[in-house]
Amino acid sequence: MTDSRYLKRTIIKEEVECNSLGEKRKLRIYLPPGYNEILSYPVVYCQDGEEFFNFGRIATHSNRLILDEGIEPFIIVGIEVDTSVRTEEYAPFGNRFEAYCASITEEIIPFVERNYPVRSEPDERILAGDSLGGSFSLHLAMKNPELFSKIISLSGAFYEPSLKLIATEADLSRLSLYMVVGLQEQNYTTDTGTYNFVELNRRAKELLEERGAKVEYFEKDGKHLWGFWQQELPDALIHFLK
Repeated sequence: MTDSRYLKRTIIKEEVECNSLGEKRKLRIYLPPGYNEILSYPVVYCQDGEEFFNFGRIATHSNRLILDEGIEPFIIVGIEVDTSVRTEEYAPFGNRFEAYCASITEEIIPFVERNYPVRSEPDERILAGDSLGGSFSLHLAMKNPELFSKIISLSGAFYEPSLKLIATEADLSRLSLYMVVGLQEQNYTTDTGTYNFVELNRRAKELLEERGAKVEYFEKDGKHLWGFWQQELPDALIHFLK
C-alpha cells in the first residue's frame, strides 16, 4: 500500500502568457517536502506536464525519493500541451516548433525563475519527456547549450528529421542523457506513421555517443505506454539527482 506521506503533495497550477505562441500556457509546479523559498532547488521541466503528473505519478515518486532515498529536494515544472497541436510543437518539422522552443526559453523559464527558487545553471535543469516529448527535450538542449545539459527520454520519438539534426552536430559532450525504450515498441503507430522505436533509439544513442554525449541507455520489457514509463521514472530521476 502506498505510504500516505507520499500522497501529501504541494502542486500549484500557474498560467503563463506566451507571446511566442499567442496564447496562455498552463503549468503544474510540484514543490518538495520541506519546501523553503529561501533555499534553492534543482528543477525538472516536463513536456506533457499533465500526463507526467496524472499517469507518470511523478509527484508521488518524487516525494518517496526525497523522503526515503535521500535525494536532494527538487522542483518539477510540468508544461501542459494541447494534444491537437502536440506534433506541431514537439517535432522539429512542426510549424509551431520554433515558437514553442521560444516560449520555454523566453517566457516559461523566466516566469518560473521569477516566482520560484529554482537554480539556473545548465546542470541544475533537467528536461524530461516521453515519446515526441523526449526527442523534443534533446532538440531544445541542442539549441540552447547555455541553458540545458541533462535530458530524460522515455521512448523518445527519434524520427529521421531528429536523427539528421543530431548528425549535423559536431560536439555534444556537454549533454548527459538517460534513455529508456520498451522492447515491445518495435511496431508502434503514431499520428505520422508506424515506427520501430527500439531501432530509432539505438540509432539516436549511437549518434549521440559518437559526438561525445554521455548516455545511460536501457532496453526493457515494455510498451509505448505510461504503465511502462511510470515504472522507469524513479531511476531516471535518481540518475540525475542523487
